[in-house]
Amino acid sequence: MEVGMTAQFAEKILYRGEEMALLTTPLADLFTLRESKPQFDPDCTALIRGYMGTWQIDEGKLWLIALEGKLKDGTDSQVTTLFPDTSGPVLADWFSGTLRIPQGELLEYVHSGFKSIYERDLLLEVDKGCIVSESVQHNTRSDGSTRPWFDDED
Repeated sequence: MEVGMTAQFAEKILYRGEEMALLTTPLADLFTLRESKPQFDPDCTALIRGYMGTWQIDEGKLWLIALEGKLKDGTDSQVTTLFPDTSGPVLADWFSGTLRIPQGELLEYVHSGFKSIYERDLLLEVDKGCIVSESVQHNTRSDGSTRPWFDDED
């Protein structure tokens, strides 16, 4: 996701008993599928999307467990803002793609979206809300230079 010129706050994900940063926005895919989306009120340039999702991997599936942010009408957003007929976690069956979970030290700060480079990225491949594979991308080349998580060249 490319967002403005400011580095963005990460989403949160609970995985293997740990809370980690998530540098992917699965709700963006949901908003693309829907004809309308809630009008979030971004209150800072580091959260231009206007909300913060909290996710969990449970039994090999991706779940939305919390949503924080303000709507333009001043009300607080929550999971029921998007899914009014539910009271609990929502299976992210609309999402297929790669979840990027940064690990290790920050190697290179990039003042744009989620482009900063960390020692490694845990990459979870998701198909309709189900985790289908997991890999680790090491972001330091043999010559000591860094590469972005999406660069497959060595």
